[in-house]
Amino acid sequence: MLSSFLSYIVWDASPSVIEGFDRLRWYSLLFALGFIISQQIMVFFFKKENKEAQLVDKLTIYMVLATIIGARLGHVLFYEPQKYLSNPLDILKIWEGGLASHGAAIAILLALWIYAKNTPGQSYLWVVDRIVIVTAMTGALIRVGNLMNSEIGGKDTGSDVGIVYARDSEEILSSLQVPILSIEAYKPEDRTSELHGNGIVPVNFDLEIAKGNFSKESLTTILSQDIKYALTQFSSSKEFLAESPTSPLQLDVKEEANRYVVTVKTFGRAKHPTQIYEASSYFLIFILLLTLWIKYKSQLPDGLLLGLFLILVFGSRFLWEYFKEVQVSFEEGMQWNMGQLLSIPLVLLGIFLVFKALKTGIKK
Repeated sequence: MLSSFLSYIVWDASPSVIEGFDRLRWYSLLFALGFIISQQIMVFFFKKENKEAQLVDKLTIYMVLATIIGARLGHVLFYEPQKYLSNPLDILKIWEGGLASHGAAIAILLALWIYAKNTPGQSYLWVVDRIVIVTAMTGALIRVGNLMNSEIGGKDTGSDVGIVYARDSEEILSSLQVPILSIEAYKPEDRTSELHGNGIVPVNFDLEIAKGNFSKESLTTILSQDIKYALTQFSSSKEFLAESPTSPLQLDVKEEANRYVVTVKTFGRAKHPTQIYEASSYFLIFILLLTLWIKYKSQLPDGLLLGLFLILVFGSRFLWEYFKEVQVSFEEGMQWNMGQLLSIPLVLLGIFLVFKALKTGIKK
């Protein structure tokens, strides 16, 4: 039982909150939920420290705009400048993906400086020290959204522990030229003998296909060719699956009253669930910063929470990047990828802020 629990999982969650309704996606919902919860927590902070709670609405506008604009421009400038600067209108196509947390961090720090400058009675570091608490929580929710999108995944674990991302393969199979009713990827419990500890693990796909005018023989012939192509020739199939182009396809076709149930037996690559690594670390950082605020509140020296946030968030980001697949091709072969290089100055800034705050000490 324990070995089964510690083994891999097959992940094929839909990015849509409601299957078939693509306008409402988990990523967007969790992104928005992060800001809604953050706003309420900031109202609580303001009231407890005798600040005008109405100003949180103004602060929220600065935060939302800075996060979206900064994250988008960060990706454009840090990861794919040639692509976007040659087609500037594509920068606006946020729905196609491409956000960078480092860009968001820089933009938020700048936006809060503008906010503080235009808000009497609130110093820049006081505001930022409170904002970073909820930013850590929002970051955790966003990484859960990445998990629901099956994006920003990790490298192969090289062991039978990990996560097999199957959603892309399901979408490829759904485009087959047969009337598919449903597709489900799962971990087959009856294939444990095929585990060899190398990270290449058994995965099954069950396809329900409307009977139509197909005979069992004709359907088997069509699927044998088309499924083999789908599982071996697409880039996402090569990334997440381990089906050999030359080995025979393991295909089981069962005929029922008005449908066929097809089981495809293949193999997946167990990968690091880096979204879970990051979400967990960000949530723990949120708990730590919130605990410090609860205990000390306005006694905290200015810049301490910001410094801790920068050290812990971007220090952990530096670590988790070792387990991630590169986001763009130019990162291949680099000793440190772009995410790590961008994290270093933010960690150093955090160390400086913590050192300065500790010299000040707890306010009386």
